[in-house]
Amino acid sequence: MPAGSRSSRGKPIVNMFPLEEGEKITAVVPVKEFDENHFVFMATSQGTVKKTPLADFSRPRPSGIIAVGLDEGDYLVGVALTDGKFDVMLFSSEGKAVRFEEADVRPMGRQATGVRGMRLGEGQRVVGMLAAKMDENADSSKSVLTATENGFGKRTPIAEYTRHGRGGQGLIAIQTSERNGALVGAALVDDNDEVMLISTGGVLIRTKVAQIREQGRSTQGVTLISLDQGEKLAGLERIEERDVVDGNGGNGNGGPHAEGNGNGDAPDEPAIEPPPPPTVH
Repeated sequence: MPAGSRSSRGKPIVNMFPLEEGEKITAVVPVKEFDENHFVFMATSQGTVKKTPLADFSRPRPSGIIAVGLDEGDYLVGVALTDGKFDVMLFSSEGKAVRFEEADVRPMGRQATGVRGMRLGEGQRVVGMLAAKMDENADSSKSVLTATENGFGKRTPIAEYTRHGRGGQGLIAIQTSERNGALVGAALVDDNDEVMLISTGGVLIRTKVAQIREQGRSTQGVTLISLDQGEKLAGLERIEERDVVDGNGGNGNGGPHAEGNGNGDAPDEPAIEPPPPPTVH
C-alpha cells in the first residue's frame, strides 16, 4: 500500500486487489498476526452474521479468497476483529438495533453463509454493525451515535441497548419519522472523538462528538448537518486518531486533518464548512 499525502489521489485499489464487476471494498481490517485467538466477525445487509477464525485467512491468494457465502442480492455491511468476548450490535434502516453476545454465534469456515443476526421487516436492510468490548477495558462507558438520511442524529448511552439475543427485530435506536428519514449509520463514540458526516452532494463536515447531545433511544435527535434540497446524508465515520497541534498542521503521520478551531473545520481546508450547532427538536 503506497504512502501518500492528504491531497494525493492514491493508487486504484484494483491494481492491488482485482475486483469483479459491481464489487466494491466494504471494510479494511488491520491485522498484525493471524493467530488462533481472534475471529473475523461479519454482518450482511439481509441480517446474516458469521464469525470465522482469523487463522483461516492466513493464506491469501492474489485474486482474493472467499470470506463469506452470500445469497443473491445480499452484500457485506460490516466487519470487525474480535476475540470471542465482544458484544455485537446490528442497526437496520428502520431505526432499530439488536444487541447480542458474540458467543451466540459459533465459529464457521470461510465459505459458510452464516446465521440470522437480525430479523428485518419488508424492504428493510442492515446498515451498520458495531462490536463493543464490554469489560474493564471500557467500551461500556461509550455511547452510540446514530444518524438519519435527513441529517438528524443523537448519542445514546450503550447501556440503554440491552442484550436480547440474536435473531430478533431489535429495539428502537432512533425514530425514523418523516422528518428524520431512514437510519444510514451508527458509530461507537466517546466525548473525545470526532466524526465525519458526508452528504450525497459531496459536502463533508467534521464535528466534535461532545457537541452532540445525549438522548434516549426513542427520540428523534438533533440536527447534525444542514442539507440542501434533494441531498441526503450518505454516512458517518468516527475519527479514531486525534491530531496534535505542533505547528505543522498535522500529526506527523500523514493524518488527514489539523486540529481545527473547535467548529469542525481545519484551518487549511476552507472548502469544509463548519457544522451548525446542534438544535433540539
